[in-house]
Amino acid sequence: MGIYEELKERGLIAQVTDEEAVRQLVNNGKALFYIGFDPTADSLHVGHFMALTLMKRLQEAGNTPIALLGGGTAMVGDPSGKTDMRKMLSKENLDYNCECIKKQMQRFIDFSDGRAIVVNNADWLRQLNYVDFLRDVGACFSVNRMLTAECYKLRLERGLTFLEFNYMIMQSYDFYMLYKKYGCNLQFGGDDQWSNMIGGMELVRRKAGDGSANAMTITLLLTADGKKMGKTEKGTVWLDENKTPPYEFYQYWRNVDDADVIRFMKMITFIPLDEIKQYEKLQGSELNAAKEVLAFEITKLVHGQEKAQAAQAAARALFGGGKDNSDMPATALTQADFTGGQVTVVELMLKANMIKSRGEGRRLIEQGGVSVGEHKVADPFEALSESDFQNEIIIRKGKKVFHKFTL
Repeated sequence: MGIYEELKERGLIAQVTDEEAVRQLVNNGKALFYIGFDPTADSLHVGHFMALTLMKRLQEAGNTPIALLGGGTAMVGDPSGKTDMRKMLSKENLDYNCECIKKQMQRFIDFSDGRAIVVNNADWLRQLNYVDFLRDVGACFSVNRMLTAECYKLRLERGLTFLEFNYMIMQSYDFYMLYKKYGCNLQFGGDDQWSNMIGGMELVRRKAGDGSANAMTITLLLTADGKKMGKTEKGTVWLDENKTPPYEFYQYWRNVDDADVIRFMKMITFIPLDEIKQYEKLQGSELNAAKEVLAFEITKLVHGQEKAQAAQAAARALFGGGKDNSDMPATALTQADFTGGQVTVVELMLKANMIKSRGEGRRLIEQGGVSVGEHKVADPFEALSESDFQNEIIIRKGKKVFHKFTL
């Protein structure tokens, strides 16, 4: 089975401009392809993870990835899937974010000996002369056609700024620049990027007179009910362990819905398909074994074998009634956290980011969703004293969220 056939069987391919041409490129290790990452934060998140694993799969099949950091495009902001304009970041913030993301990518992609390339589109986009750009590139785009693009639909309902309207042209220009500079012949991206990618492919064909450029979108990482992956009650699930600790990262994947576990196993792990077929036979509570494998494999990819093993051991100990909770998220309290020698359970949960507000904490307690150790909290104003913390205290929210407190 070639890599293209494997991608298809794993459910990764959404749309492709010329299937036979793309199949030949990637199966023969001839693809010099790029995927873009806009540096809107100093870490990548779960939403980027499938693109990273795709780059890794294709590189291992002999193809050459170009990781494009959007230090230029992020100054405009991609309107795709957004109802409001993105927050504007300074050049300094974007440059810092690019450096952080570049380091993260090295855990997935081998950049040694020219096996992969990393570039920043700030190098050409920030230097452009606007009038020259309009004459040279703007003339290649039809406004009527751009307005029908999926990436603008949500924003047109709320109001699309002229700034954001330029994003498609800038992303298209990236493909053209990478074609000229490196011979890039293929662009990959999420399925919500299809219109932008077609624009880039057509710009290469018009400006360079070369019809060999192609584009392929990968399936978005959605839950069975159509929601984007990567968000929890605490917020975004990051690949940076300082933002989302390995234990929480592991638990995020361990707690996926039964309907999603096999599909995610195919899409974002490197477990052989024959082995995954064995997990497909599991049903009901048996699927917990598959969820453990899913969580371990993804945590290992992001944080390494040792931290994945520690996270798994902590989760098994906790849910199996064991004692080892050394890798559980923890908060160390000080005297300043106590008022009159006491601190409420709600205040503790708020301090540990287990809840977003005191009101949320009180509602959870009234609904029977909070426990301190084996004791279910019934009073929204229940407090603990300093003496209670001679030993560690574990607060549980719902069935799956635990946090350890020490003094």
